[in-house]
Amino acid sequence: MANGGWQIISAILYTMNFVLAIYAATSLILRKHDPVKTLSWICVLILLPYIGLILYFFFGLNNRKKKMFSRKGFADLKAKKEISKVQREAIIKDPNILGKDLVAYKKIILQNIKSGGTIIESNSKIDFYFTGRDALDAMYNSIQNAKKHIHLQSYIIENDNIGKKFAALLKQKATQGVEVRIIYDGLGSYKLSEEFIKNLTDAGVEMLCFSPVKLLALTSKLNYRNHRKILVVDGEEGFLGGVNIADRYYYGNSAGDWHDTHIKVRGESVKSLQLCFLLDRYFIKNHKIRRRKKYYPEIDLPSSQNGTTSESIFSQTIISGPDSSWASIMQCYFSTITSALNHIYIVTPYFTPNESILNAIKTAALSSIDVRIMLPETSDSKISHYSTMSYISELLDAGVKIYLFKKGFNHSKVVSIDGKMSIVGSANMDVRSFEHNFEIMQVLYNSTCAETIEKNFLHELKSCRQINSNIWSKRSKKNKILESLARLCSPLL
Repeated sequence: MANGGWQIISAILYTMNFVLAIYAATSLILRKHDPVKTLSWICVLILLPYIGLILYFFFGLNNRKKKMFSRKGFADLKAKKEISKVQREAIIKDPNILGKDLVAYKKIILQNIKSGGTIIESNSKIDFYFTGRDALDAMYNSIQNAKKHIHLQSYIIENDNIGKKFAALLKQKATQGVEVRIIYDGLGSYKLSEEFIKNLTDAGVEMLCFSPVKLLALTSKLNYRNHRKILVVDGEEGFLGGVNIADRYYYGNSAGDWHDTHIKVRGESVKSLQLCFLLDRYFIKNHKIRRRKKYYPEIDLPSSQNGTTSESIFSQTIISGPDSSWASIMQCYFSTITSALNHIYIVTPYFTPNESILNAIKTAALSSIDVRIMLPETSDSKISHYSTMSYISELLDAGVKIYLFKKGFNHSKVVSIDGKMSIVGSANMDVRSFEHNFEIMQVLYNSTCAETIEKNFLHELKSCRQINSNIWSKRSKKNKILESLARLCSPLL
């Protein structure tokens, strides 16, 4: 082809890219979102012809507003929303119905009800696990005792020793007549082999992949992953937290032992975990399981025995993702942090917050609140690690105490406030968890639970090195450059 022909084709392609880039940039501006994120995407669109458009299509679209993940027609969710509406109206009318232990958190409770349709739940018992090994052992034992059904959801399931161990048990339970359903994420579990899946489905296990990743069928939903970790057994006890089904969660990795936070609940929260699992199943199959008592059995709640009353553990289960109207988990983090009067303890493996959360943390520290953040010294993601490190200087300047965990990898996602309330779940303190991922968190309005978390936090400080401004300023120039570059990418992560 003559040079003139190539020039014409190049001009046409350039013009097409320019028009599409202008359209995408205009769409971004009209959304009125975070200006830093908007400008980052505009730079990508301008500097990377066509590649920028592809990246924007997969990672830049806002499915929360477009309602691409529909909840319409899910009766169990509608029933929960009606209950939450009744609770909210009753609390507004008379806050004292919350009781002396909860009335202090009226603002947070009402916000969670309004933004996430959550309800106040009463639980009889919550067990904590602070290592992947302990959590997986507890989950395995619970599955062994299942009589009716097992609903397991994990972002990562791998075909390794732990994955095979769980698969063998789940297969055994299915052959015994127990209903076994498993949901795994298409990206997080992309290594899962067809043989592994077929071995379970042949035994009667329902294996469901959330948003499969296929080269010939890529869509804008690729960026929206299901990061939840849920186990519900017989509708009577449930697990949630940060632990996936893989060897590194049990045996550790190159950094050492795997530290994490997972909880087992008995009480009304199990119904919320069940609802979340069945809702995700509905997304995948577009088919509801008819509401049956065996999926939502009557829950044993604390009651008076021998003249004494056992303690109720009140909580709210927050389910957030691109299917919800609000970024409920991020908003709960914000209100919780700004409510602190004495101290805030945070553990997160990835810290790339939006401006709201970052300013809430810095403002708390500037107000003489004792703010401590525990981060891993080494990470399983280089770009996330350097992006996380890029925030340390300004946090130190505000008076936040930073600790780098150096004996293993700490994957916990925990916030504890004043030794009175705490949050545990699957959401990291980053933009991806706030905006893009399907996540689940448990807000615990209970001092015993908060004290348990804080006791473990203070114990794990012994495995950390504290960073101060003098030490941090002496890090290598190479690291400073990598942090700056990673920080530029943080709005897009």
